[in-house]
Amino acid sequence: MSTAEAAGPPGRRRLAARPSTWLAWALSAFFFVNLAGVIGVVVVDSFGTRWFTSWLPEGFTLSWYGQAWREFGLSQVFLVTVEVSLLVVAISAVVGVPSAYVLARRSFPGKKIVTVLFLLPILVPPITYGIPLATVLYKFHLAGTLAGVIVANLVPSVPFVVLTMTPFIEQIDPTIESAARMSGARTFSVFTRILTPLLVPGILAASILVLVRTVGMFELTFLTAGPDSQTLVVALYYAVFSAGIRTQQSIDAMAVLYTLSMVVLLVVALRFVNPTQLVTRIKEEGATR
Repeated sequence: MSTAEAAGPPGRRRLAARPSTWLAWALSAFFFVNLAGVIGVVVVDSFGTRWFTSWLPEGFTLSWYGQAWREFGLSQVFLVTVEVSLLVVAISAVVGVPSAYVLARRSFPGKKIVTVLFLLPILVPPITYGIPLATVLYKFHLAGTLAGVIVANLVPSVPFVVLTMTPFIEQIDPTIESAARMSGARTFSVFTRILTPLLVPGILAASILVLVRTVGMFELTFLTAGPDSQTLVVALYYAVFSAGIRTQQSIDAMAVLYTLSMVVLLVVALRFVNPTQLVTRIKEEGATR
């Protein structure tokens, strides 16, 4: 037997020669095991009757979910979350898609500055501009209302639509628009009858991305929401930290409902949006400005 054969296949030799590979796998496994443990404890506790000294609760029940639904008014919370999310998605698409078209097709003075302004709400942490934004909304009596929450969430959502839609528009051959204009179509007709059907996959991807962003947005919603305009993530925060005694199992049940909603949205989003391409796009835009 030769020395090379005794050493094993090339792939195995490379793997054995790189301890950093094993270290990376070990750290990844450690992270995911701890993450699964934290989530698992919350899920099990949301179904447990009593859980003190044993590995598992003494019994299991669904009553905590019903109690959480009544105690925290989750029907109203879910309704507000749906209303805010859908309105933010609709307004962001109406504003963002034409803006992306202008940035992709037109050259005008200050275009780079406008692009940077669109990128800032994505690159800058929301809390940085959330406090001044909330101050302005309180001054105009919009904070604490559903309209105020929607306006606050539009600040990062419109740039998300612009960022997602710009490459979609750039991939469409401009000669299609030129041919339509030569046939007598105006800009509005070209945009609505020719470009929009071609942009449906991009609009759908951008809308799902904004939906996930809005449902998971805590900072801006927390700073501008009132008692009747809280989304699910803000209501969960108040359930944990507000004054009063609340059953831990009901809070965990509420957390499980929030986690399930986010997981469903993320799975749907990953079906239509490639996060690697989005991050690359952000880096490219930031580097060119």
